[in-house]
Amino acid sequence: MKAGLVGYARTGKTTLFNALTGQNAGARAQVNLGSIKVPDPRIDALSAIYKPRKTTYAEMRFVDVPGPRGKGSGLDAEALRALLEVDAFCLVVRGFKAPDGALADPAREIADFDAELVLSDLDKVEKRLDRLRKEHGKGTSEQMELERLRAHLDRGAPLRAMALSDSEEKELAHHDFLSRRPLLVVVNVEEERAAEAASPPVVGLARERSAGVLALCASVEAEIARLDPADQPEFLKSLGLLEPARARFLRAAYALLDLISFFTVGEDEVRAWPVHRGDKAPRAAGRIHSDLERGFIRAEAVHYDDFIAAGSESRARQEGKWRLEGKEYVVRDGDILNIRFAV
Repeated sequence: MKAGLVGYARTGKTTLFNALTGQNAGARAQVNLGSIKVPDPRIDALSAIYKPRKTTYAEMRFVDVPGPRGKGSGLDAEALRALLEVDAFCLVVRGFKAPDGALADPAREIADFDAELVLSDLDKVEKRLDRLRKEHGKGTSEQMELERLRAHLDRGAPLRAMALSDSEEKELAHHDFLSRRPLLVVVNVEEERAAEAASPPVVGLARERSAGVLALCASVEAEIARLDPADQPEFLKSLGLLEPARARFLRAAYALLDLISFFTVGEDEVRAWPVHRGDKAPRAAGRIHSDLERGFIRAEAVHYDDFIAAGSESRARQEGKWRLEGKEYVVRDGDILNIRFAV
């Protein structure tokens, strides 16, 4: 799963990308790729219990996507191709005064970016409708559904804000509509406001568009990333922060992609594995290795909370907290799994 960092020029998007990934990408019109470990205190606690040779956190892939250079300039072909390759968007908007004195207008940037996505999707819908009319005339079920989508897009509304049935969701998946993809708005504020939440008007606009929102200071995050870990708590305290905004951002992005984590534990390795919410046990087993999904028999499962309450694996087993689950078991966030399989 990949999330795309997008936004207009001079919003601090690439500064945030560098702070998140530890890279030193330049703010040029090119696609930058990075992978980031997702902090999880549950992994830390399990590692303290098992003392494994290796501890592995879940990872997310981020893409720094070049965006429009200014209002009305539009997304170029390279940017559109890059957007099609990501599963969700993290839109960085300017929440600080520009060097030339221009005031921040994050609401306008959100509306402008969504308008680009809506126009792209509207173009796809109209081209598909034109083709269907030539091939079938009028009245097919696909045409009626596309007409409904066009009416929604004509109002300037993104498809993520449209209520759809499960069957409609599956149909939409074949069309690569950009405005249907999850969106997280990241308001990049000045250092003095690093500990503040996003303003109510921005939060309200994001909710109208079925998007999440959080505020952070990219330059502060970049400074935190350069500090020795031992020096970070004091610096965070001076800013009124309990933790780096990086951690909040990653948790929000993880949720944006509708991901959860299950764990495997042992003396060799304690590891977090990302899966989609709603995935069943065989699919989760396949994240570990394809043979485990192909030869899946049962999964031994205990939830992290039950495991910690018991205090140890042996105690959790004595208390009957470990369960045997079959192929229809839906994995929960925080499950510890041991897969039984045969190939």
